[in-house]
Amino acid sequence: MRASSQFADATSGVVYIHSSPAALCPHVEWALTSTLKAPAKLRWTAQPADPGNLRATTDWYGPVGTGGRLAKALRDWPVLYFEVTEDPSEGVDGERFSFVPGLGLWSAPTAANGDVMVGEMRLRAIVAEARARGRNSMDIAADIDHALGTPWDDVLEAYRLGGEGAEVTWLRRDVG
Repeated sequence: MRASSQFADATSGVVYIHSSPAALCPHVEWALTSTLKAPAKLRWTAQPADPGNLRATTDWYGPVGTGGRLAKALRDWPVLYFEVTEDPSEGVDGERFSFVPGLGLWSAPTAANGDVMVGEMRLRAIVAEARARGRNSMDIAADIDHALGTPWDDVLEAYRLGGEGAEVTWLRRDVG
């Protein structure tokens, strides 16, 4: 641990542009470049789940909180489908942002393994609100699903699947 701070100064993450109209792609790159203060040159490929639209992925590295700034910059275009992740770092939880037209922007902290975390106080508020309004367990389950981002995941899952021409990262483990 550094003597000056118990928190990390920088972190990394990934921007997934799941679907963008071709005319918007340069604007997306400009927004990323402006936010990251570094050139964002994306490799755009066809998005099979949304014919006529394109997809791209890029890793990023920057100060803690950059994921939120990237999501804020991208949500200005209500036709984009995107996700931004920020990896956990020393003393700081990770975070995931998802945007779907019609649903808007969702975010939540993430654990080191990528699980979405719903805090104790949020869970207590969901239960308290349900009791106050006389709601049932199905309503509570729906509120918890919303807190976990399930409606966003349900829409984005089709966009996350790889298609012909999509970037693939091969994981390799050397043994020995």
